Amino acid sequence: MKNLFVNKPYFLLIVPAILAYFAKSGYGFGFKAAVTISCMLILALVYRKSIKTTSGLLYIFAAFLFSILGDWFLSNKGDSFTMFSVGIGLYFVAHVGYLWFALANGRIHKIFTLVLLVGYLLFFFIRIFPSMDNTVLIVVTFLYLLISCFSLGAAAGINLNPIVKWSYFSGVALILFSDTIISLYEFTAYRELNFLILPTYYAAHIVITFVLIHRADYKTKTVIT
Repeated sequence: MKNLFVNKPYFLLIVPAILAYFAKSGYGFGFKAAVTISCMLILALVYRKSIKTTSGLLYIFAAFLFSILGDWFLSNKGDSFTMFSVGIGLYFVAHVGYLWFALANGRIHKIFTLVLLVGYLLFFFIRIFPSMDNTVLIVVTFLYLLISCFSLGAAAGINLNPIVKWSYFSGVALILFSDTIISLYEFTAYRELNFLILPTYYAAHIVITFVLIHRADYKTKTVIT
């Protein structure tokens, strides 16, 4: 057990998983934020000797932080398109963090990104755009769509071992999937997949945390760069 804790403390992921259960059960924003905060604390523990010198890790920390802020705005937006737009803007910055981490460990997968962009542009202009009547919201949503596709495209081009690469890709893909359901909820009458919004969002952060735990090499004292 001691070696497991020191080398690969995967069991710590049960903490954000439990918090996610309470957050999904409607116990308030505090539990929502606690899911991501607990992931950050786990990474701070795992990388406690190199947190200031690991640029890749700081990108993820920034992404998690801006995700919490974005979640607060969306959780409290009511009917305010301004709150909704700010929330999307903060999530945009979070995706920049995910994108930078991926580019620090590889390069964007051009063909996959192109296909993804075409699909989501069609989705935007056919399903989402007709329901939007605010210019600021249109621009913010469109830019968010672009950064989401680019961050996932970059995740597909990560040059690391398969477990890290595809786990990270899955984490970013879960975020995009969750956001897609949110857009259907906000701008169309489609509601059938609403129950997946929060589980996929929390799962994304837990999966990305798993990636960073797995990537850490304690024996050689090297980490993600």
